[in-house]
Amino acid sequence: MKRGLALIAIASAALLLVAAAGATSNDTTITGAGSSFVSPLVSTWTPALGSAFGYTVQYSPVGSGAGIAAITNRQVDFGASDAPLTPDQATACKSCVQIPWALSATSIAYNVSGAPVHLRLNGAVLAKIFLGDITNWNDPQIGALNPGANMPNLKITPIFRSDGSGTTYNFTDYLSGVSAKWKSSVGNSTAVTFPAGIGARGSAGVAGLVSRTDGGITYVDVAFALKNHIRFAAVRNNAGKYLYPSLRRITAAALAFPKVPASNELHIVNPPKSAPLAYPISTYTYVIVPQQTAHAAELRKLIFWALTQGQKSQYTS
Repeated sequence: MKRGLALIAIASAALLLVAAAGATSNDTTITGAGSSFVSPLVSTWTPALGSAFGYTVQYSPVGSGAGIAAITNRQVDFGASDAPLTPDQATACKSCVQIPWALSATSIAYNVSGAPVHLRLNGAVLAKIFLGDITNWNDPQIGALNPGANMPNLKITPIFRSDGSGTTYNFTDYLSGVSAKWKSSVGNSTAVTFPAGIGARGSAGVAGLVSRTDGGITYVDVAFALKNHIRFAAVRNNAGKYLYPSLRRITAAALAFPKVPASNELHIVNPPKSAPLAYPISTYTYVIVPQQTAHAAELRKLIFWALTQGQKSQYTS
């Protein structure tokens, strides 16, 4: 469920931004690390990249924060993050370039015995759940969003990422836009102090924990929720529509923000009501590369391929 949006102009810019600093070889191994969010997509790309260019791509889904650290320290050839670089991170990375190369969405996965199959939530209620202000699934505020449903008397267990995570950035970016209390008391970052719940490392970690926790709720890349057969909620957007993440709805979120800033930093959470088909917790994910690198030729090919051939449905559906 990841798709880039007509980013050929950005791809062309990428070819100019990454400059050669050494010889290349067809049997080169390109290493990357970072976002577990984008890992399934990179995995589908890897065999095709090998066939197209004759070199190997090795990617470690260690989380966005660790991926940024790895490329900053030049331990890998590219980093991947679901959060754009902060000014301090950009300075530390020493002339790194961040390029949006895929789209995805954060699903709200839950495991609640007796809950409706089609659970509906909105931003205000989600913020209160993760703030610890709503603690039981039979809370009237949840019931009001699900008329006719018999919500169980069951403790809510919020589950969050304990590692530096672009998924956390996307989720807290959304919550900061819909809840003044969240924005002032918790804020938006790849790593925040959650007021309630328990933590787990990686997308697979939170997906696995919620599947074992009756009453659990978490935020996770929709691909991981699908892979682990976990239900996820329909989330209300600004047009008043309760939507599940899908390729069409993630794309609609991106189309609501057509301008690409010079920094390539794109925020597509909580689109305006003029985008009724937009899923509200959508995100770009970024590849981060140094402007000077011995593997410039390989990286240029990889990035351009990812933004063109890699957007075909055989890889993104």
